[in-house]
Amino acid sequence: MKEFLPIKEGKVREVYDNGDSLIIVATDRISAFDVILKNNVVNKGAILTQMSKFWFDFTKDIVPNHMISIDTNDMPEFFRNERFKGGSMLCKKLRMLPIECIVRGYITGSGWESYQKNGEVCAIKLPEGLKESDKLPEPIYTPTTKADLGEHDEHITFEESEEILEKEFPGRGHEYAKKIMDCTIALYKKCAEYAYSKGIIIADTKFEFGLDENGDIVLGDEMLTPDSSRFWPLEGYVPGQGQPSFDKQYVRDWLKANPNSDYKLPDEVVDKTVEKYKEAYFMLTGEKFVG
Repeated sequence: MKEFLPIKEGKVREVYDNGDSLIIVATDRISAFDVILKNNVVNKGAILTQMSKFWFDFTKDIVPNHMISIDTNDMPEFFRNERFKGGSMLCKKLRMLPIECIVRGYITGSGWESYQKNGEVCAIKLPEGLKESDKLPEPIYTPTTKADLGEHDEHITFEESEEILEKEFPGRGHEYAKKIMDCTIALYKKCAEYAYSKGIIIADTKFEFGLDENGDIVLGDEMLTPDSSRFWPLEGYVPGQGQPSFDKQYVRDWLKANPNSDYKLPDEVVDKTVEKYKEAYFMLTGEKFVG
């Protein structure tokens, strides 16, 4: 049996080269504030992968995506075991664009902190009088750079995203920047409307795009998971305060309240986190997650 070693390891994901395709494995690691925590969250990787599959299928009419299969029987023998089952995705190879595509439909987190200071989020002027967690009149696009492991992403303007892409793809910077912005907004609107109908508010999220062998834009990485998004329960939603969530904001809040934790979570926080993930999966897909 051929053995595989990751060609890239991120905070949560491992990427394996499979010749003309990639295998992306979502591990049970969890990160917050760009730091990998010392706990694993059992089944988290499988939930993330299967939630991404749901959204990739749901949005393939807007933009193609990189998913081929999440069935390990479609992968080399090395991956056909419990370690990889459920959390692995066979994907098309893409040339990833060096932009994180963030879209915000509600004002919260760092966006709320910025708005309180100057009425802006990432240099975008917003209406006066917004309260924390308010829905924005229209979703806003606030891209960032892609930082290396252990470093922080930097907020950039749309024009700066054009410049970055122009350096890498001379003559096509504006085209690619506009395309990924338009896709980001369209994906968010469709998915946020659907999630709302299922009792979940998607406050914000991020997407990543790449180019296929023909130079066409393709959606890659993960999609609308609790790791890449803020999910709030619609029931009990009240602007003017922070919201309970289905995502790892619960972990972030605990870490903020326990600054001497050395990034190790107590068991009850780990257990509650995975239950939140499972609950969100059920509400969105109508199926109970089976680990």
